[in-house]
Amino acid sequence: MRIDAHHHFWHYQAADYPWMTAAMKVLQRDYLPGDLAPLLDSHQLTGSIVVQARQCATETEQLLRWADASPATQAVIGWVNLRQGDLAAQLETLRHPLLRGFRHQVQDERDPAAWLRDAATASGINQLQRQRYVWEMLVTWRHLPETTRFAAHHDNHWLVLDHLGKPDIAAGAKSWRKQVAGLAAMPHVVCKLSGLVTEVLNPPWHAEQLRPFIEEAIALFGPQRLMFGSDWPVCLLAAGYDEVVQLVEEVIGSLTPAERDNIWGDTAGRVYGLSGEQNGSIVAK
Repeated sequence: MRIDAHHHFWHYQAADYPWMTAAMKVLQRDYLPGDLAPLLDSHQLTGSIVVQARQCATETEQLLRWADASPATQAVIGWVNLRQGDLAAQLETLRHPLLRGFRHQVQDERDPAAWLRDAATASGINQLQRQRYVWEMLVTWRHLPETTRFAAHHDNHWLVLDHLGKPDIAAGAKSWRKQVAGLAAMPHVVCKLSGLVTEVLNPPWHAEQLRPFIEEAIALFGPQRLMFGSDWPVCLLAAGYDEVVQLVEEVIGSLTPAERDNIWGDTAGRVYGLSGEQNGSIVAK
């Protein structure tokens, strides 16, 4: 099993994607399953996880339609208004065998720490975890302390840290290790090796600049709680798909075959239930 555990699709309309600034022209077009398919094939990736990029149920429904029509798309991480009182009804409306979890762009909230602490957030996450939906955490390094507290209170199902928590690359990997160590110590928290190339504030990036972050992630989480994600097409702001794959391949090349298999797909298979196994099994409690 070789899985790209993090990418996006969209029909581009400016009003729908306000986070795409004028500097992101490369993203301001359609990116669809047919565009991704040859990239997956070229790296022998047999499946993928598509992740929300808009905070609306309409996009989630569209992602599910694309996933139904695309054999390579094995799971969808959508969006739901988990702080709204009708969460159960929303989940019933969105119910679909390929819908395996949800994400909210917490990093874009006016006060991400307050959002993570809010009682309505906690109630919604508890309900999602009871129904065995994965929750993906999109935060930056600035929010890792509050994210750690959040994760400690929500341990009934998998939590996934996107993009290594968007490290402060300039501060270095040792600084990031201290910030993320608490999260990594929790067995229900998984981390995606994704999104690093776009976190370099003074491009161009180079492999030796990012290698230490991947090495620290391996040391902290272990290969069994890491998974590869391209973050395509967002990665195109800084690197081509081939470059993103090559970066991870080079860093994990010294691991055992079983360890590499975890990062390339087996972890994703367990977390998202891609191989037919019950994805609710996290740790013995």
